[in-house]
Amino acid sequence: MAERSTAAVDVADNSGDTPLTAKADKATTDGVTESIDTADTAEQSTNGTGGERKASEPSIATPELHSGHKLARRYRLEECVTRLDGFSSWRAVDEKLRRAVGVHLLPADHARARSVLAAARSSALLGDPRFVQVLDAVEENDLVYVVHEWLPDATELTALLALGPLEAHDAYQMVTQVSQAMAAAHREGLAHLRLTPSAVLRTSTGQYRIRGLAVAAALRGITSDTPQRTDTEAIGALLYAVLTQRWPYESDAYGLHGLPKGVGLIAPDQVRAGIHRGLSELAMRALVNDGATASRQEPPCTTPDELVKAIGEMPRIKPPEPAFTAPPEYQRTTYQQGTYGRPAAGPGPSVTQPVQAPPPPLQGRTGKALKWAVSALLIAALGLGSWQLADALLQHDKGSGSNETGNTRTTDSGNDGDKPKAPLPIKIQGAEEYAPDGSPQNAADVSKTYDGSASTFWRTKSFYDGPELAPTVKAGVGIVYDLGSSKNISTASILLRYGGDHTTITLYAADSLTPSTGVKGMKKIATSQTSGEKIDLKASSPVASRYVLLWMTAMPEAAGDGYSDPGHKQGITDVKFTG
Repeated sequence: MAERSTAAVDVADNSGDTPLTAKADKATTDGVTESIDTADTAEQSTNGTGGERKASEPSIATPELHSGHKLARRYRLEECVTRLDGFSSWRAVDEKLRRAVGVHLLPADHARARSVLAAARSSALLGDPRFVQVLDAVEENDLVYVVHEWLPDATELTALLALGPLEAHDAYQMVTQVSQAMAAAHREGLAHLRLTPSAVLRTSTGQYRIRGLAVAAALRGITSDTPQRTDTEAIGALLYAVLTQRWPYESDAYGLHGLPKGVGLIAPDQVRAGIHRGLSELAMRALVNDGATASRQEPPCTTPDELVKAIGEMPRIKPPEPAFTAPPEYQRTTYQQGTYGRPAAGPGPSVTQPVQAPPPPLQGRTGKALKWAVSALLIAALGLGSWQLADALLQHDKGSGSNETGNTRTTDSGNDGDKPKAPLPIKIQGAEEYAPDGSPQNAADVSKTYDGSASTFWRTKSFYDGPELAPTVKAGVGIVYDLGSSKNISTASILLRYGGDHTTITLYAADSLTPSTGVKGMKKIATSQTSGEKIDLKASSPVASRYVLLWMTAMPEAAGDGYSDPGHKQGITDVKFTG
């Protein structure tokens, strides 16, 4: 199945099948499940303790629904984002309230249908705004469906971690808000059991929200004898990940590398320098890991309430001070360039320089006569200047008239310095794929876009929606090129693998192979659109940069091949820059 963006999609992501510890279904790095048969699911083991799947259940076919299908004459299905274990998840539109929603669907005779309905209704009764809200839970026409909020302005913690570890204040806010939310849920008898990085969203206002409370586990038949401990350890793993950009177990997960094998669980401040000591200890206290905690004589936290209490005992972590750029030094006028009002230089005590008094004004008839003479000269100068300006304009008009009659005059100075120089090719020194959402397309083949061979190429995965990727699929896909040093980029020529309607590419000046800012924070060099297999881009004026981002936001529809299914996709055969 084609890749799907889940920044604000649903609780049915599949990045690891049980929270932290149990068996993980095969999934893409951004938490979107690929279409797989349950019987053929590849399983991988992870470390820790957590919920477990119920005993093996018969595989039930997912209802064959399609885009445009309506539920309760209200919810119009738009795009299937997950299909697994007999259930499917969709992006839909509530036509009554005219808003986007998410929908989980499964047959009414599914082994988990009753538990999913119960979990959804219990979660809806909680009504806590820190969780993605369940809006409806219905059994109708042999179907069970759960409708929940859709948050278009939210970003998965998985995507944030792909950009690097969080600052201490951001990590503190995350663990504080998530712990308080889960403590409130457990006081009402609700557990999550699948609290992974893809289940935590950060909104544009900096608030963290949790999706899939109770429902995510029910959809997969996950249970736990110690739900509070399971969720607390999951919060500890999230804190460990945002501090170190590493997963606190030996296996890789959620786009993060695990810890070295045989080393065991080591404190975050031993993994990366500069980590806040208090947050490092808090992560170790939450990661119970079968009773093995850090050797700092602190008691473990086994419930979200204990974790909230431990956070409250920590000194509050303040946000970083905003960067302040010193204003340029005040430029004195010519009158102030001397020693007037300025202390004397040197190690000795400063001595104020005496200020000479201005000369007294002219007195008597002589002074008045001189003033009138100066005024008359100024008036005469202004009149002469105006006359010369008018004469020059008249001569210019006469010259223009002679050109219109065919009497043209050309001047050949013999100087070629004013002619534009021919653009020179710029050699590409290296490149890396740019995937700010943590979902790369084909990172291993990036070098094939500038190897000079027309038979090699880099290509994307296929997408059902198109040709525009945003906002339903993702913001875009791209590659950052290293030119070795700062160069003036004026044009680019790009050979594409597929033609059709249509491909859109924009070039941006980046600050490194792994840009520290998003596309919106970069300087645009040029943009163009084509329906052919070649696209040329030209800057209005050359832009100096060492790193250039090639950002693709639309791609045509193409047939399936050995790499991806039919859908909207594109490949890049050759990239050349000139300047």
